[in-house]
Amino acid sequence: MAYRVLVWGLGAMGSGVARNIVKKEDLRLVGAVEKDPERIGKDLGEYLGEERTGRLVYSDIEKAIVETRPDIVVIATNSFVKEVLPKIEAAARHHVDILTIAEEMAFPFVSHPEESEVLENIAWRYGVSILGTGINPGFVLDLLIIAMTGACLKVNRIEARRINDLSPFGKTVMETQGVGTTPEEFKKGIEKGDIVGHIGFQQSIAMIGNALGWEIDRIEESREPIISNTERKTAVAHVKPGMVAGCKHVGRGYCGDKLMIELVHPQQILPETEGVDTGDYIDIYGDPEIHLSIKPEIPGGKGTIALATNMIPAVIEAAPGLLEMSELPIPRCLIDEIKEM
Repeated sequence: MAYRVLVWGLGAMGSGVARNIVKKEDLRLVGAVEKDPERIGKDLGEYLGEERTGRLVYSDIEKAIVETRPDIVVIATNSFVKEVLPKIEAAARHHVDILTIAEEMAFPFVSHPEESEVLENIAWRYGVSILGTGINPGFVLDLLIIAMTGACLKVNRIEARRINDLSPFGKTVMETQGVGTTPEEFKKGIEKGDIVGHIGFQQSIAMIGNALGWEIDRIEESREPIISNTERKTAVAHVKPGMVAGCKHVGRGYCGDKLMIELVHPQQILPETEGVDTGDYIDIYGDPEIHLSIKPEIPGGKGTIALATNMIPAVIEAAPGLLEMSELPIPRCLIDEIKEM
């Protein structure tokens, strides 16, 4: 029997997750929830560019859950714990498991201890599993690193870089990265908290430290604008020379005064326009040293869509609680329906 999935949010990532769910043998897309009034009430299949399914786009989560009876809700609406927490509770009240691509939910225990306690209580009260995941945080700069340390006798220090292309992402991500701003606007956005760069360094560093048994005493972050010398355009962003094309964000985790984890993440739209090669690079210093290079980078949009889809069975089958990726079975690609193969 296929797992029944309701998708909440039909932006770039939510729509991608929904389309991918349709293809999977073990999953059944039963509907979606969206705030855009032009989408509400429409056939979900037609909206996604597929054939008619008879599944609808709803405006109300309560009605959607009652009418579609999902096993799990995939929330693809926000990046932050405080924004997504009420939505998680709304779904959990119906005893439905939750998977979200909100970056702060990948490992909220350190950055949001009070909210994490609330979420843990919600999970146990309603008997549901809650997981935050995505390409990063959730995989490249945390889970993949943790898995690689399994081949080490000893780990002294970790360095990793993810140089990627922001182009596939939507308007919200562009705003949090400062794409399309002037250098002055970028600085003001950082000061006001409107521009945050990569969301997830605290979560990734804390997840790695927790898995390796390191006491991470503090996490420091720095953000710098990536100024474009060329004109760049995506579906949702337009950058002229002299404007900001992205953000170079660095996170560092310390045990006492010793730097244990350094994660570097320069993100920008269309980096190839200025000869920048993308890639994922992981360097583990210990015994033995391990150096991994992936070129080009694992695509962020496709990777997030894949993880949000492929982890659905693991979340449903897990015991109740607020989960994180390192305590679940390793991700693996779900098989497509036979008719699609």
